[in-house]
Amino acid sequence: MRSSLVTFGAIMLATLLAALDQTIVATALPQIVTDLQGFEHLSWVVTAYLVASTVTIPLYGKLSDLYGRRLLFIVSITLFVVGSALCGAAGSMGQLIAFRALQGLGAGGLIPLAQATIGDLFSPRERGRYQGYVTSMWGIAAVAGPLVGGSLTDAISWRWIFFVNIPLGLVALLVVMRTLPRSQRTDHRIDYAGAAVLGLSITAILLASVWGGTTYAWDSVQVLGCGIGGLLGIGLFIWIERHAPEPVLPLELFRNRVFSVSVGALFVIGAVVFALSIYMPVYLQGVLGDTATESGVTLIGFTGAWVVMATVTGNLITRTGRYRVFPIIGSIFVAVGLVIATQFATDTSHVAIALLMILPGIGMGLTMQAYVVGTQNAVPPAQIGTATAALNFFRSIGGSLAVAGLGALLANRVADELGDRLGAQARLVNIDRLLQGGDVPLRLSGATESALASALHSVWVVTAIIAVVGIALALAQEERRLRTDAPTTAAAAED
Repeated sequence: MRSSLVTFGAIMLATLLAALDQTIVATALPQIVTDLQGFEHLSWVVTAYLVASTVTIPLYGKLSDLYGRRLLFIVSITLFVVGSALCGAAGSMGQLIAFRALQGLGAGGLIPLAQATIGDLFSPRERGRYQGYVTSMWGIAAVAGPLVGGSLTDAISWRWIFFVNIPLGLVALLVVMRTLPRSQRTDHRIDYAGAAVLGLSITAILLASVWGGTTYAWDSVQVLGCGIGGLLGIGLFIWIERHAPEPVLPLELFRNRVFSVSVGALFVIGAVVFALSIYMPVYLQGVLGDTATESGVTLIGFTGAWVVMATVTGNLITRTGRYRVFPIIGSIFVAVGLVIATQFATDTSHVAIALLMILPGIGMGLTMQAYVVGTQNAVPPAQIGTATAALNFFRSIGGSLAVAGLGALLANRVADELGDRLGAQARLVNIDRLLQGGDVPLRLSGATESALASALHSVWVVTAIIAVVGIALALAQEERRLRTDAPTTAAAAED
């Protein structure tokens, strides 16, 4: 048991690293662009990481089922640490983008492998407690990312948002190598065709969503080509998976109601988490004039509620053997919080915002781990890695599409609102820099803040609608009492 707990500590650290890296970079982007002189390539610093980490998630899950978590964990952490070191040393935007892609290739395995390893170490009933602890890392990262990123950038250098990953990643790597047992390798037929087609298809869809309405018009050749090509690729992927001896994403999993509902729910959760993590700081900094540090302080209630409720919920799942009720209650909390957020204005008090953010924090703490625990309980042990990776894959896709879609919506709404308020002077405001925390001419600041607040109203409305879909999915979930049998993996036997 002691070995399992040491391993679990490394799992929590790996999860925190991956979750933190998705939020820590945003606040440093203006300074990165200034130092490396490449504003026109700014979006690729995020997009390269996002695409690389997303497309590799299913492959990590499948390969870990075939060859064991230890080997894939070592590969994942090593790529992430090396990529982080290179990002911190980058001398140009081109180098940084390439190294962010390398970092993303490693990050794609950190969270699904961490959650799958919990499935190896503990019985289905016990997993609730430990998945709750892991889920709380997302709450910490949602607020700590912008706070830490802003603080390191201001106090030392933006390069340290990458360098800080190195010692933490090495500690996690050492623990994994020392505590996770080696798995016996057997002959398998890897679904290379399915993995390649899925990766290319998702890349095309993500590029279409990132480019649409910002870099290119929605009806441009680039956006339509990527979108249509990605959808056709998904169709080809489904055909390949139906005929592959060992598919990277077995389609029969979707016949499992617990799995299929959880996939949809994690898609929604990813969209909501990313919307709150990215656009709430935009509101606090762009409308209310907070610094990155001040906005982080305002959102402490969100993190605190998430961490506390994830821990409480995980223990309740373990104690009762039930999980369905928690996402239902949690989804309602999230939706109510977002509906109230639609009333934010330029004079909303920080106290009101801090108190309001407790609601979605409670909701997230009640929700995320219940779907992971339910899915791992409902699938065969040999498919835990694949199923867990699929949940994280769709969560990542949901977040990616939401951020891209909401970003395009916000940029277009800001442009319209600025035009209505400033007329010809609206051209003096660089919308891209505004949404990245840049300054505007002082004489235009009042109108700009009002325009941004009005545009963000549309973001909160759409996100609230997405959250309501989450309630419907939670109600559709099937309850299967959690088993108490011990895991049968080599990891458990070794312990």
